[in-house]
Amino acid sequence: MRAPLNVPMEGLPERVTIYEVGPRDGLQNESAVVPVEVKAEFLTRLARAGLTTIEATSFVHPKWVPQLADAEELLARVERAPGVRYPVLVPNERGLDRALALGVTDIAIFGSATETFARRNLNRSVDGSIEMFAPVVARARESGLAVRAYLSMCFGDPWEGPVPIEQVVRNGARLLDLGCEQLSLGDTIGVGTPGHVAELLAAFGRAGVGPDRLAVHFHDTYGQALANTLAALRAGITVVDASAGGIGGCPYAKSATGNLATEDLVWMLSGLGVETGVDLESLVATSAWLAGELGRPSPSRVVQAMSKQEE
Repeated sequence: MRAPLNVPMEGLPERVTIYEVGPRDGLQNESAVVPVEVKAEFLTRLARAGLTTIEATSFVHPKWVPQLADAEELLARVERAPGVRYPVLVPNERGLDRALALGVTDIAIFGSATETFARRNLNRSVDGSIEMFAPVVARARESGLAVRAYLSMCFGDPWEGPVPIEQVVRNGARLLDLGCEQLSLGDTIGVGTPGHVAELLAAFGRAGVGPDRLAVHFHDTYGQALANTLAALRAGITVVDASAGGIGGCPYAKSATGNLATEDLVWMLSGLGVETGVDLESLVATSAWLAGELGRPSPSRVVQAMSKQEE
């Protein structure tokens, strides 16, 4: 089959925006440096497939993420499609300066729900990271940029274990209070389950943060990403992060299988009658092409299934 039967469920949004993270969150985990021309072609193909928000790269220091050291060259090279947003991850004011110089219109910051990961990933406490982000967000907003915040370790932390829901809500609200327009809740090691997702979103609601200001970012380490996404949709979420071909992974958990694959998400949403604007055939072809460039099969179940049908 090339498409699922359309059988809608009650209580779901009519349309979902897919926040494509493959070019940044996916490729940053590749050990071999991907040529900049391949990255540019990837961005172009994703836009042609109908994705309207494509996180292009990150302005982290090349020492920490060598894969994304070509951020300036990539953004100068890629043809930005009309109506498509190309956010970049910005860790600090120096990164913001680089983004502003290149005419970036959308940025994201990356915080942590736990102290241990904040210190390991940002080399500072949660309080310290908020202090670092405050001028970044303020200057970005003054310059007319849209600002998103990621919050990692929202469901579990490999050092601290299960993360209290109140702690996630408290630290997430602090990022929104800086002036971020949207908060993406990350299950960084993929340990969340649907009930946990529903309760976390309900807790944000009780704190005055509705689903219109939230997005979800699931990893499929324990095979829960689609189930968790469905729970989030039923709670009113309409923005879902995903990575074309399921590329990327979590270095903090053994057997981590990476991000929710965009194709798997589109297949499910199509079957549920939820609009995405994404052409699945074009997207599958893009991920199959990228798998060839990376020299290994795509982790996406839908890419695997549809590619076999062509053999």
